[in-house]
Amino acid sequence: MKHLLTLESLSFEEIKDILNLADQLKYEQKHGIEHHHLKGKALGMIFEKSSTRTRVSFETGMYQLGGHPLFLSSDDLQIGRGEPVEDTARVLSRMLDGIMIRTFEQSEVEALAQYGSIPVINGLTDYCHPCQVLADLMTIREFKGKLQGLKLAFIGDGNNMANSLIVGCLKTGMSISIACPKGYEPPQHILDFAKDFPGKFELTTDPLKAAENADVLYTDVWASMGQEGEKAEREKAFAGIQINAGLMSKANKDAMVLHCLPAHRGEEITADVFEAHADEIFEEAENRLHAQKAVMVRLMADKKPE
Repeated sequence: MKHLLTLESLSFEEIKDILNLADQLKYEQKHGIEHHHLKGKALGMIFEKSSTRTRVSFETGMYQLGGHPLFLSSDDLQIGRGEPVEDTARVLSRMLDGIMIRTFEQSEVEALAQYGSIPVINGLTDYCHPCQVLADLMTIREFKGKLQGLKLAFIGDGNNMANSLIVGCLKTGMSISIACPKGYEPPQHILDFAKDFPGKFELTTDPLKAAENADVLYTDVWASMGQEGEKAEREKAFAGIQINAGLMSKANKDAMVLHCLPAHRGEEITADVFEAHADEIFEEAENRLHAQKAVMVRLMADKKPE
């Protein structure tokens, strides 16, 4: 593994290795065991989209690993004023040990990896969110004890979260049902990817159908960052696309609920369901820290821990 650009590029064994290391690093952190695998290393964190969890988790993670995080907003970089991304990649590669970027276009992440000579981590694009889904898989395995054979139902937009969840779930032996309004489906090449896992994928416009016998219910905001101007249109399209008590009744009795946050109570999820599953949701948020630390260690450490 040279970069983390998408989950499609990772094998099942690589995903499992990251999750196992994340579990180990979480245990060590909770028990005060230092793990300075990245001592002397520097991570450049490029933010063209604002963030709470991504910045805090990567910055804290680098400190806990003994390294140095460097926050770079689009206002701080010449890339925000027209410098070609390939030039930025070459310059940063001579000064840093890794780059994390949270941006709009997937092509920008791919270009950084192509023209740079250091590991690149996709902190989020409009296409996918691999770091979040690694944390999601880690959380599901913590609460359920396994991934293989479980069913996840995603209720919402066929967006970057849906794209990465489809890939992550199918690669780890889970089945996944996506419920989204007509016209908001995941892109065709993600649907084509799912065809390689017969019987494991379902796409529907009916949330109740998707939730049947689910072990995990998952949702996201109706309007992602950059789509705020479409909010009224989306509110109309997504009416009824919600995790609520009626939907929970269709899932397995011990079903867990996840949300990548921020959550808009009363829209994609009701307040009562959110609060009933707050422990799971905020454990999921914390696991961004541990999963991303595992990614950074695998990509940036000189000596890889067993």
